Amino acid sequence: MSDVTGLNRVTLDGQLVVYWEREAARFDDLAKRASFKWMARSYARRAERARSLADTSRTREAARGRGVGSA
Repeated sequence: MSDVTGLNRVTLDGQLVVYWEREAARFDDLAKRASFKWMARSYARRAERARSLADTSRTREAARGRGVGSA
């Protein structure tokens, strides 16, 4: 066995970046289709929070010297 396999492993932070970006897109779509402004604002806040969490995980991945798609 070699150490090369460790480089191809997907970390939790790598998975979280993809997850939170997907959630942000979903909340953006819900905000566009919301019937009431207060609902749209709530979804927009959730989307912004999801982007913030994705950025946190992306920063951790960068600190490891990895990119998001380095699986």
